Amino acid sequence: MDQDVMDAPSLTEMQHWTHVIGLAQQMILERSADLTERALKFKALEAHPNLEKIADIQSKMASRGMAIWEEFLLRAKTADADAASSPAEFDRRFSDPRWRDNPVFDLIRQIYLLASEYLLELADSVDGLDPHEKGKLRFVTQRFVEAASPANFPFTNPLVIEKTIETHGENLLTGLEHMLSDLDKGQLTHTDGSAFELGRNIATTPGKVVHETALYQLIQYSPTTETVFETPLIIFPPWINRFYILDLNPEKSFVKWAVDQGITVFMVSWKSADASMSDVGLDDYVLRGQIDAIDVVRDLLDVPSVHAIGYCVAGTVLAATLALLTSRSEAEKVASATFFTAQVDFAEAGDLRLFVDDEQIAMVDSLATDGFLDGRYLAATFNLLRGQDLIWNYVVNNYLLGKDYPQFDLLYWNGDTTNLPAKWHHSYLTDFYRDNRLAKPGGLVVDGTPINLSCVTTPSYIQAGVEDHIAPACSVWKLMEHFAGPKRFLLAGSGHIAGVVNPPAARKYQYWTSPTLQSDFASFREAAQETKGSWWPDWIAWLADQAPSEVPATGGRLPGNGKRDAIEDAPGRYVRMR
Repeated sequence: MDQDVMDAPSLTEMQHWTHVIGLAQQMILERSADLTERALKFKALEAHPNLEKIADIQSKMASRGMAIWEEFLLRAKTADADAASSPAEFDRRFSDPRWRDNPVFDLIRQIYLLASEYLLELADSVDGLDPHEKGKLRFVTQRFVEAASPANFPFTNPLVIEKTIETHGENLLTGLEHMLSDLDKGQLTHTDGSAFELGRNIATTPGKVVHETALYQLIQYSPTTETVFETPLIIFPPWINRFYILDLNPEKSFVKWAVDQGITVFMVSWKSADASMSDVGLDDYVLRGQIDAIDVVRDLLDVPSVHAIGYCVAGTVLAATLALLTSRSEAEKVASATFFTAQVDFAEAGDLRLFVDDEQIAMVDSLATDGFLDGRYLAATFNLLRGQDLIWNYVVNNYLLGKDYPQFDLLYWNGDTTNLPAKWHHSYLTDFYRDNRLAKPGGLVVDGTPINLSCVTTPSYIQAGVEDHIAPACSVWKLMEHFAGPKRFLLAGSGHIAGVVNPPAARKYQYWTSPTLQSDFASFREAAQETKGSWWPDWIAWLADQAPSEVPATGGRLPGNGKRDAIEDAPGRYVRMR
């Protein structure tokens, strides 16, 4: 950066920044008044600002603001480059030393952090709102605070200023190209998609599509061991994204690892919705999806039962499938069920519940065309939940700094969206999230049968992520409270994706288990013992205990050599459909 930019401010500049700081404080007060006015317009008419809390917040912030200003004056007077910081200020957005080395940018940073804290505390000071409305107010305020970061604007970000001077503005032109391209696609780009090709360097585990319906393709993977467990495994991924999150590359692939452990693995690849799927609902995903796939695998290998995995929303539906099979005296079709970050009781489902009141659902319904919802809308919602990581980080790097997109398979998968049947998505939001009907005995009817989770006795392995922002661990735990059969709960390090996709060879993260059964999640956390590394070996040991018998990896265990001819090579064409 130019030396003049780094020098301590002159007297004239000090006068200018005195004016700036006054305007900043005025803007904070005006925003707080606007926030208070908005709070009074919430549906809950009894909502009102807590004036005592506001006065306390204002007093505290005024004091801290004065301290920041005094520090700025002292640094300017002494030309001291060392800036004070608090634990709350260790923020990745401002990790570059330029944010502290230069007094002006340090002042901008500290005023922003102070204003952010102030606005969030003001949002919390509104009394009389029900928890849902108060959560919405805080969520909106948090998103505003993230968007208003000085790191997101070219003339208040020292890195962007330096880059612009260094490249004579070429970074901004490159960033404009990136932004216009994203506008054409209707989606924020996170990675260089040209670096990946399905079946070549992503989703590469060898296998064949052995069954196909209008709803899904069924992939059978080729064995790599001479013998395999007699009971096969069928994986139901969420239809919100593509199945290959579990088969990104050979080093990360849960599919390849499971095959190498001697498991005959089948994967469901859901079809991205189009107009032909406008009437698809819960019955379809249970009966013509999960139960149909279970029966196909049982028949193909001549086995009485399968192991099943349900990831996220597919785990939610797997719970409904188990309840229906139980009511029909067919529970033995599933030898065990594993749930990856899945919820059945949505009472504590996190920030996503803020999107499921009548107003939000009506807005989502309006976005549907030809009976399906464009997956980009849902991707934007998930990005909002982690706005700093999945939105503003890329705005700064790719739009303002003009950096090239990284080549990262996980981000490629994240952007490979799928469309959703509008009728089913509406039902999922209302019946599961809003009304929490699956958690109520008889609350949901599948194929004419009221289902009850408390009747399910299938052995279950329940995995949650300690940092999961989509399916909070305390919400996933509720599976333990609803199922009646033997259960094992495991809390993995990291979140909704990295907490699941954590191969042993990576030696990352950790997991927690309890040696004894606990009555609630808080008790589990207190009793849980930590183990370093991947939880996958814990799962395979549990699975082997459920059905230890092995058979030769011949005949129908080889894709296309059994009762069903191979339709095409994995990963199949459904995963490529847009």
